[in-house]
Amino acid sequence: MPTPPKPKRRKAVMISLIVVAALVVALVGGELFLRQRATSCMESQFQSQLGSDVNVSLSWKPVLWQMVGKDVPYVKIDSSGSSFGPAQGMAVHARANDIKITDSPDSSGTIGSSSADVTWSTAGILATVQSQSLGNLVSSVTSDPTAGTLKFAVGPAGLADLTVRPSVQNGEVVVETVGAEILGLGLPTALVDGIVQTLTDSLQQYPLGMAPTSLTVTDNSVDLNLEGGQYVMPPQDPNVQSGCSLL
Repeated sequence: MPTPPKPKRRKAVMISLIVVAALVVALVGGELFLRQRATSCMESQFQSQLGSDVNVSLSWKPVLWQMVGKDVPYVKIDSSGSSFGPAQGMAVHARANDIKITDSPDSSGTIGSSSADVTWSTAGILATVQSQSLGNLVSSVTSDPTAGTLKFAVGPAGLADLTVRPSVQNGEVVVETVGAEILGLGLPTALVDGIVQTLTDSLQQYPLGMAPTSLTVTDNSVDLNLEGGQYVMPPQDPNVQSGCSLL
């Protein structure tokens, strides 16, 4: 018959298991704490740069390794509110890759490449336009995916329609006036120019040095794709809480 383990040996094994379990709990707890802190700091930093509330998700790589090497494989950035810059009802989902963290007066780090998908709903476009001067004259916005246009109904009963076509040209979003159908009333020039300018300004909010690559008008939104290359991040905003850095 096998000899049962001696009490001292059994006690040593139990102590070893307890120590290992305690170390695992400490490592997991430390990782969760550091990940939460790093996420909060990065959200504060990106919010100061983008001018909108965002949610940040870190890569799979343990934060402790990232802190030691100052090297972040990627982060995902999602707009957490119902607006992005001047645009209401706009959702932005971005990813920044190969982030190198630095701590200098000139920069907080560099980004190797980035991409983003932007969705601006027609309801959000209407709300954005209506918030501008004379925008209360616009009663609805409808999209035409086939023609790639947006139609703005003007007046209490849609007495006039303004149709525009947004597109990407030479790395920028351009909004062209396609035409206006007027039933007895003329469209104020200030209103037409205001709508076009509001759309143009709202679709020029390119985060992290990205530029538009394509634009699609869907049944209920304008979808914009952005891509970016090497980007130097500005120095940390002094308004970000003291002692808080990207990592």
